[in-house]
Amino acid sequence: MERLRTSGVFSLEGSEFDVENNVWIVGDADSAVVIDAAHDHERIARGLGDRELMAIVCTHGHSDHVNAAVALADLTDTPILLHPDDAELWHHVHPNREPDAPLLHGETLVAGGVELKVLHTPGHTPGGVCLYAPEIGTLFSGDTLFPGGPGATGQPFSDFPTIIASIRDHLVDLPPETVVHPGHGESTTVAEAAAHLEEWADRGF
Repeated sequence: MERLRTSGVFSLEGSEFDVENNVWIVGDADSAVVIDAAHDHERIARGLGDRELMAIVCTHGHSDHVNAAVALADLTDTPILLHPDDAELWHHVHPNREPDAPLLHGETLVAGGVELKVLHTPGHTPGGVCLYAPEIGTLFSGDTLFPGGPGATGQPFSDFPTIIASIRDHLVDLPPETVVHPGHGESTTVAEAAAHLEEWADRGF
């Protein structure tokens, strides 16, 4: 597992923000998947090196998480996977290209021997997902969960009670020592999230 940090612009509803994203490469020395192809497809391709790219997995459809996905897919001849509930957000960024396959709750992807279980965790977006890798004690949370709380819900397509329900129903019952790697910033643990979930719910963000 490796983290690349890429910088670019997040665009939504006519507003633009400078952002830095975490791009996660998960697999082994021979093959891997990329979680959230953000901003710079050439840098991501260099990070992969000689490994075969099995899939480009999008945790959600916001522009800063998918804006390099098509270029990386074309370069590597790799399928793009996205939950179908984020199709509208995807088409804001890539109006002339469809994702190649859906990410569905409960299915399992395999990356270089690492199993990634798909957990549908809407709230930040309708089709937000997390990827849980039990063998390595890791959760890739996209923008669903951060050290300081849930992902932002002030944008269109987002909903705060829904994201709290997603964290409560699908994440806090994972093993407490599970390391949570989000789409931006630093990592946390499931234990930390479980300890603060009700506080976050009460504060409303």
